[in-house]
Amino acid sequence: MTTWHHVTDLAGAALLLVGALVCLSGVIGLLRLPDVLTRSSAATNPQTLGILLLTAGVALRLRSWVDLGTLALVVFFQLLTSPVAAHLVARVAYRTGQTGDAALLFDELADSDALRTNRDPGP
Repeated sequence: MTTWHHVTDLAGAALLLVGALVCLSGVIGLLRLPDVLTRSSAATNPQTLGILLLTAGVALRLRSWVDLGTLALVVFFQLLTSPVAAHLVARVAYRTGQTGDAALLFDELADSDALRTNRDPGP
């Protein structure tokens, strides 16, 4: 193996370690945060960065075009589905009244009757 392979292997291992730690921080936030909205943020934001770092580390280690194409698809679908899932979780939590309204600074959807079907009426 050349020196270049050793450098890329070391960089890949570092990216794998950092990506795993970022994913771990997201899991800890998911377990420790108090309400649905902050948990959905902790479930999506660090996980997206973590999976990007992990796939970059794996790509540096594998170095095959077929593997790189597969990893590119993984990253594409992660970036496509993660924000949509977080939005849907937050929307369902809001519709069912589980968002903890006391923590909201602004409730821009309070006047919308369509979204407040299962929520308590305001004063």
